[in-house]
Amino acid sequence: MKKFYVASSFKNKDAVRLVSNKLINKGFVQTYDWTKNERASTFEDLMDIGQKEKDAVMEADFIIVLLPAGKGSHIEFGIALGQGKRIYLYSSDESVNHLETTSTFYHLSEVEQCVGSIDDLIETVTNSQASFD
Repeated sequence: MKKFYVASSFKNKDAVRLVSNKLINKGFVQTYDWTKNERASTFEDLMDIGQKEKDAVMEADFIIVLLPAGKGSHIEFGIALGQGKRIYLYSSDESVNHLETTSTFYHLSEVEQCVGSIDDLIETVTNSQASFD
């Protein structure tokens, strides 16, 4: 089955867990659950977590980025983009498309935006990934 990674900010960890559980229940495989980590308190912790997250993005068939996302999530977004992976960019509202706050990279062909509910996101990912089989 397809492997996924969910990127977001630490304050969205409950939403990350919800999305991950819904996808796992549909048969997808999560490459790494960073929400089990505590905030890093040393540079060694940062390096260890960073390596695990980088490896997880590289191993994933696709990634999901839940907005608002932090700087680490955008680096993970860049890794996935550089690897040619499919990226699902989720926002609960249209702020992702406001010229003042959007990113040029949010509008590339490898990025599929999903605006709405978490259930809308899960349906989008499930239907889209089925078409890649």
